[in-house]
Amino acid sequence: MQFRWGTHGDVEIIALAPESVQEMFDLTIEAFNLSEEYRVPVFLLPDANIGHLYERIHVPEKDDIRIIDRKKPDVKPDRYKPFEADDSLVPPMACFGEGYRFYATGLTHDENGYPDMTIEGQDRLVRRLCDKIRRNAHRIQRVEEYMAEDCDLLVVAYGITARSAMSAVRQAREEGIRAGLLRLITLWPFPDKRLEELASRVKAVVVSEMNYGQLVREVERAVKPTRVEFLPKIGDEPPRPDEVLATIRRAING
Repeated sequence: MQFRWGTHGDVEIIALAPESVQEMFDLTIEAFNLSEEYRVPVFLLPDANIGHLYERIHVPEKDDIRIIDRKKPDVKPDRYKPFEADDSLVPPMACFGEGYRFYATGLTHDENGYPDMTIEGQDRLVRRLCDKIRRNAHRIQRVEEYMAEDCDLLVVAYGITARSAMSAVRQAREEGIRAGLLRLITLWPFPDKRLEELASRVKAVVVSEMNYGQLVREVERAVKPTRVEFLPKIGDEPPRPDEVLATIRRAING
């Protein structure tokens, strides 16, 4: 929530939540690729538990790593406008030292980068900054679904909490409860449409978080009128599988 809303103006960002050391590596590369492609801040949001894990990772050969380079200007330096966008809404971005002039300001600005504080200028810029992500949200959003195709109850989790949630889902299946997991890899843009689709087929949704209620608000907004059971866990210890399982039992019988 701090990364998403902690600005002094409307802007869309991308935030990725790894659940393992391997994903710390993989999503770091993905974060750079997304930032280059959409010219927007991309945040990697591991929780403290992920940061303290010791796990084996696979580092691919350099030639096997997918790299996206930013779109470069195709005009001469004297005609370059650093914030002039085409239909993609993402302007070409010259690198420093290539001879292109670049002026940046923290204020709303025109296509040359110079401050534009008019209502029309502010409206035009903010809409572009937001729409370049909103229009491509379906391409950016990433989730992992586990036993969600036929579930009666859906667990939503991310980061370290998703690991215990997956174990709880397996145990619930052994008890005859058809539980499934939706692991959020992309927190922003929030995958509300896929969540809405899954929630429309289940009796209840369980949200497990290591706080007293943050992303659960987004889930509640997306899944209405499906009932939501929230499992908050405060402190250093993530929710245990037995705690998630107890919440699943309560939700399915509620």
